[in-house]
Amino acid sequence: MSARWYFDFLSPFSYLHWQKVKTLPGAVTPVPIVFGAVLAACGQKGPAEIPGKREFTYRHVLWQARQEGVTLRFPPAHPFNPLAALRLCVAAGSTHQAVDALFDWIWKQGHAGDSLEALAPVAAALGTEAAAAQAESVKAQLRANTEAAVAAGVYGVPTLAFDGGPLDGMLFWGNDAHAFALAALDNPALLADPEMQRVSALPVGVQRR
Repeated sequence: MSARWYFDFLSPFSYLHWQKVKTLPGAVTPVPIVFGAVLAACGQKGPAEIPGKREFTYRHVLWQARQEGVTLRFPPAHPFNPLAALRLCVAAGSTHQAVDALFDWIWKQGHAGDSLEALAPVAAALGTEAAAAQAESVKAQLRANTEAAVAAGVYGVPTLAFDGGPLDGMLFWGNDAHAFALAALDNPALLADPEMQRVSALPVGVQRR
């Protein structure tokens, strides 16, 4: 199995999903992307931008973390600007070690992740100069990651995308879709049954204007 995993450090659901994704067999490539740019491309607001939904989302992710036995502590403010964390990740090679370190700093320990100054201890632990995150090549790579995600049909984070085989190009969105992804990986015919096929082509009955 090989797969790409699209994520943003802004998302606590990405942090929860990472705990599962990093243990998958085969090659999983973490792909940091700018969630805000994906939302803009899709004409959507993020859950933290909608009053009521914001509070519910925070409580829901805390509940999920406790159910899964994962330590989760919110950073000082949310939403926050994740560009510094995303660029530092790219500068560090987007390795599993870099993804782990940044998620742990922001979502396990509850530190700010909105500036290179705030992330200086993580950069030092990774052996990456914080200034490297400001390189034009790093910024260009993050833009390219995000554009590729949008082109692949990604509309939210986290998203797991399989490469090759019967699930090639299939997208599984969300921490709570992980079991669905594993079931489809184990039995691709799951997605080929008549009702699965019917809903994939279901006509739109009405559209909001």
